[in-house]
Amino acid sequence: MLWIKAFHIIAMVTWFAGLFYLPRLFVYHALAEAEADEASAQRFKVMERKLYRGIMAPGALSTIALGLWLWRGYGFSGGWLHAKVFLVMILVGYHLWCGLLLRRFRDGQNRHSHIFYRWFNEFPVLILIAVVVLVVVKPF
Repeated sequence: MLWIKAFHIIAMVTWFAGLFYLPRLFVYHALAEAEADEASAQRFKVMERKLYRGIMAPGALSTIALGLWLWRGYGFSGGWLHAKVFLVMILVGYHLWCGLLLRRFRDGQNRHSHIFYRWFNEFPVLILIAVVVLVVVKPF
């Protein structure tokens, strides 16, 4: 079970790195579009696609799969764990929303400014803090 925990942590860190970095790329991409910098906008499209498909998606799938495996091995009990699973489901929704925004950038249909993406970038940080508090404190 120890190796599963280790791979789960690696997958989770990989996924969160993408969740933190992709919205930051959206900030720069939106700025490039506002400045009509087509070369930069094209470069960001490539970077965003590779990050989402090559790092974030495998990280998310591995995190969920290994988390389910650990759940099977250790059981599912405690209100804190139910809250944690709920927060992970919210993160999956956020991940999918990032994919939608990625497609909008790709198709030239971005509707948001760099300011929106700066705020959008903060959401996974709040969820991560909540998950860490739940896991460490186990309040219920």
